[in-house]
Amino acid sequence: MSTAELKLKLFREIDTLEKSKLEQIYGLVLNFINKDNDTEEWNALTTTQQKGLLDAIDEMNSSDGMDHKKVMEKYKNKYA
Repeated sequence: MSTAELKLKLFREIDTLEKSKLEQIYGLVLNFINKDNDTEEWNALTTTQQKGLLDAIDEMNSSDGMDHKKVMEKYKNKYA
């Protein structure tokens, strides 16, 4: 398969993703390109911290979370 064919195939796959999956793949690709796909930092977290992060991701993916901008506005107004 040529480079152009690979790029087209990737584009087609990515183009059909929902927003949350698109954001995840974007992060993965950036990490891969920047060689930041090291798991050392993740492994340094406690099991409780890892679970908390995974739960937060699940919560955001199910739209139960609060948008970052709204949180920042709330606390900027509260403490400014």
